[in-house]
Amino acid sequence: MYLSTIDRPKSGGWKGVSANVLALGAVSLITDVSSEMVTAVLPLYLVVGLQLSPAAYGVLDGAYTGATTLLRLVGGYLADRTTKRKAVACFGYGLSAVAKLALPVAGPSTALLGAVITADRAGKGLRTAPRDALITLSAPAGDLGRAFGVHRAMDGIGAFTGPLVTLAVLAAAAGSFDAVFVTSFCVATLGVVVLLVFVRDHRATTPTTPVRPAAVVGLLRDKGVRRLVLAAAVLGLATVGDGFVYLLIQRREGLAIGWFPLLAVGTSLVYLLLAAPLGALADRVGQLPVVLGGYGALAAAYLLIHGPLGGWPLIVAVLVLYGVFYAATDGVLMALAGPLLPERLRTTGIALIQSGQALAYLGSSVLFGLAWQFWGPETATRLAALGVAAALATTAALLGRRR
Repeated sequence: MYLSTIDRPKSGGWKGVSANVLALGAVSLITDVSSEMVTAVLPLYLVVGLQLSPAAYGVLDGAYTGATTLLRLVGGYLADRTTKRKAVACFGYGLSAVAKLALPVAGPSTALLGAVITADRAGKGLRTAPRDALITLSAPAGDLGRAFGVHRAMDGIGAFTGPLVTLAVLAAAAGSFDAVFVTSFCVATLGVVVLLVFVRDHRATTPTTPVRPAAVVGLLRDKGVRRLVLAAAVLGLATVGDGFVYLLIQRREGLAIGWFPLLAVGTSLVYLLLAAPLGALADRVGQLPVVLGGYGALAAAYLLIHGPLGGWPLIVAVLVLYGVFYAATDGVLMALAGPLLPERLRTTGIALIQSGQALAYLGSSVLFGLAWQFWGPETATRLAALGVAAALATTAALLGRRR
């Protein structure tokens, strides 16, 4: 098994939440305000505004995430080879910022709009692994759950705030979407500035030779890493995109279009409240039980969408369970991966895990869209819940035996 060579301080208390983790959290908070300003209404725009079928939306939704797979690996490898994780992350954040400014140029063209959104997701693909690697290198091993929990909570504040900012901008600008896009670009640029000024890069204490492609392949020879990559892919295959969940709620309850962005706000509120406590819980009881519990909440949310509840009780219950799912899994899975990966290949290893999830998510979105279109939304969500149950059993078998 690969072990990290970094000399870490002893874990305990909240010492794992370093200034660097807080700075990275601030960058994610600001960037998520920008991202959620645009994405909160995107599913409704594509399906209702452009009249895309569920199957077509599933292909687009999966492609936006799956297309970043190669760039995740490229970003992770470049960050490890050059040891300039901050620089690679900064390029990714900058690319996403520029993409926001290009949205008004795209206009109503679905082809141009797709290209711009793909560029935005490409920036996310480049920056995510270097950022998460910097978090693992900025906290003691025993405090990684806390560190990721605090980071994801700050990220959640941004996700909570973004749709509210969108509503305020639309109200102030007489419904102008161009105003939303330009404001989103300005906010994203502020995030890049915070990254440049306040985030410190991590450099190895001893000189290292450049990382070679053969060393990357060698990661997968480790049994623990292989199991984790496979488990991440299985879990990704069982996860349906946010847009599908919110569209299902909107259609079942007949929500007015103006309420749609607030569904993401509800999920984000639960996420930001629970991310840090569940990260701390993962440090005490182990990351795997918390991750499995989060996916259990996801299965329950899928079942409730077409269950006995209705009205606001249904909406609140689904959004709470969905927020619990994100809080229990988003950062905790990366905390689980950190100690398995050597420092010199930390970013590449995280990129491998995230790439497995992204590829699986591509398949999941396409399959769910097809199931919705041909068998109806009720059957599709029940099949999704069954898929989560199968993924839970597989993940427990893969990772439960890891020492």
